[in-house]
Amino acid sequence: MNQERINSVLLGITPIVLFIALWQSLISFGFAPTSLLPPPGAVFGKLAKDFFNGDFLHDIAATLIRLFAGFGIAVVVGVFIGLAAAVSPAVNAVVKPLVRVLAPIPKIALYPALLLILGFDHASKITLVTADALFPILLSTYYGASMVEQKLIWSAMAAGTPRWQILFKVVLPAAMPSILTGCRIGLVISCIVVFLAEMITSTDGLGHMLVQAARTFQTVDMFVPLIMISMLGLILNSLLHWLRSYLLRGFPEV
Repeated sequence: MNQERINSVLLGITPIVLFIALWQSLISFGFAPTSLLPPPGAVFGKLAKDFFNGDFLHDIAATLIRLFAGFGIAVVVGVFIGLAAAVSPAVNAVVKPLVRVLAPIPKIALYPALLLILGFDHASKITLVTADALFPILLSTYYGASMVEQKLIWSAMAAGTPRWQILFKVVLPAAMPSILTGCRIGLVISCIVVFLAEMITSTDGLGHMLVQAARTFQTVDMFVPLIMISMLGLILNSLLHWLRSYLLRGFPEV
């Protein structure tokens, strides 16, 4: 690992360390009682202990299943519709007004209706995650594909490339930086939404775990799922960043 990478890692860790230090300072100097704000050592100790608990691993698995399923569907649908709207004026004429109307709506407001239609199991939560993550990915794909230089398309057409191949060999690769940026935004939104949906109604998952702990005033157990979803988001975002760097290693901005 070169010095530049080491400095980058240290710079990324520093805010986390400062946050934990501030957390501990609030307790040590008496600004917050431990009954309301448990010390970080107790929370991380409980988190490490829970990793040997089958119920805790089941909750993590339930959250990840909903997260990956909803995010995966959003990526497929968002990229497909975004590309179609960018290359087809007819599709664009249909999609643009729908996006303008639906994108500003807080999707969590639709959750009660989703519960009535799809039930209380995975389907309603996956659908909510998909609905929330879809629009950043769709819009990023659309604008990325729309900004592809026309001369690249003309060059491909002059070389005899079929029109459908131009979409996958020219437009899609050129739009990839924008698409992956939208995916990173959608991933963060997915982590938030799946946790919130599990808090509202669920029988398992990290959000359900937090609500159950809050009902019995187990403050340490309340913070464990919060730290866990933060760690999952950090890990998944780092993996997506690595994937972006790998896929775009020929681009000058990476």
